[in-house]
Amino acid sequence: MVVVVSGEVGSDDVVDVPVPEEDAEDVSIHEEGVELERTIGLMGGLTIGVGTMIGAGIFVFPGLAAGNAGPAAILSFIIGGLIALLVALPASELATAMPRSGGGYFFVSRAMGAKPGGMVGISLWFGLVFATAFYLVGFGYYAVEVMYELGLTVGFDPVVLLSVFFGVLLVAISISGTENTEKLQNLVVSLLIVILVVFLVYGVLEVVGVLGRERIPEEFAPFGIGSVFSTAALVFTSYLGFAQVATIAGDIERPSRNLPLAMVGSVVIVTVLYALTIFVATGTIDSVTLGGFGETAIIEVSRELLGVLGAIVILMAGLLATISSANASILASSRALYSVSRDRLLPQGLSKINLRYGTPHIALISAGILVVGLVLVGEVELLAEVASFLHLIMYGLICFSVIFFRRMSPDWYSPEFKTPGYPVLPVVGGVASFALIAFMEPVSRWIGIVILLIAGVWTLIYASDVELKGVLDDE
Repeated sequence: MVVVVSGEVGSDDVVDVPVPEEDAEDVSIHEEGVELERTIGLMGGLTIGVGTMIGAGIFVFPGLAAGNAGPAAILSFIIGGLIALLVALPASELATAMPRSGGGYFFVSRAMGAKPGGMVGISLWFGLVFATAFYLVGFGYYAVEVMYELGLTVGFDPVVLLSVFFGVLLVAISISGTENTEKLQNLVVSLLIVILVVFLVYGVLEVVGVLGRERIPEEFAPFGIGSVFSTAALVFTSYLGFAQVATIAGDIERPSRNLPLAMVGSVVIVTVLYALTIFVATGTIDSVTLGGFGETAIIEVSRELLGVLGAIVILMAGLLATISSANASILASSRALYSVSRDRLLPQGLSKINLRYGTPHIALISAGILVVGLVLVGEVELLAEVASFLHLIMYGLICFSVIFFRRMSPDWYSPEFKTPGYPVLPVVGGVASFALIAFMEPVSRWIGIVILLIAGVWTLIYASDVELKGVLDDE
């Protein structure tokens, strides 16, 4: 649904219509009179965050992480979770002060101006698109495993075909309305959490010996402490969901309350789930074998613990998880592009809203086209690390943006949530975000740098006269 708050849509004679105070947190206002209605509640925000993060961290990364760092991969996920939490707290402050679509882009552009903001906004969009492609490729692997378990075979590798098909389907669902995306997300994540809790409770009891199984004897960090940090850089894609809550802040009901709870809560929940998953996986099968299983290692862990039925249940959970991750990422990528376009850093046609469904359909279609292209590449680790690189740049700048706004203290900056431990916590969060980039593969860093440079050059040429620093879009 679309909310018109001033005059007739498309009219040159716009007459301001005040929004009643009691409805102020139900409407996200746009200076041209058309904006997204706030339809996503706290549960929807949590499921967007948890549903995005839970897919990769539990169903794609355990084998890759264990193969890189051994049982110490549990530290990699904890490090990633701590960095995400250090960023989620400052981001929550900014989100309650500026609950607008665009999230990190909006914060940085209002703190540092159009040029840095444009680089971050365009790069954020690319980062979300890379992440979406990564999740869809993971979905393709799990779909193929389901086919094999059911005895179905085809004369070719259907991973890419299945990934593309479901990517197009999710884009279509997002275009048809945010409410549909939220309903799908709530259903998928609820089923997923139930399956995971049962699996992890049983797995932990097995690994600690309560049910008779002995833990696999293995050196904790067989590949050295450096592998722990490089693996943390790889798996950080698992923690992009909390920022996607900020990216869709313009859709969130009661943002002053729901945004901080959704962002911080989702980070805490998934960090615990990740740590338990790696504990169970490396306690059931040795790390070298897990690494050989790759993206579907958790299926073999479940098979070892619960037999064929366990493998099938986890396969279905993996399908749900990768669908939820891709679904939320497509939604967030469209909001990022919508916000940058609305600020005239990209052609404004990209921010056009479909008046029937109330969604930025051009932005969604644009994201979908690029996602399909990246799915064809199919390099899982590369897609994950490039997405992480682009988000970590934004996370660092988000942390320093809090310091900027606190020191400048503009009249309109009155967040309902304040970052604890200011200014130490934002500084530590910013430095930690940038530092983690050093542990990525060189090719991932170079691709990320090229995207940043392209975004910077575009902004300098296309939006040389745009000024956003310190100004809210509806003031």
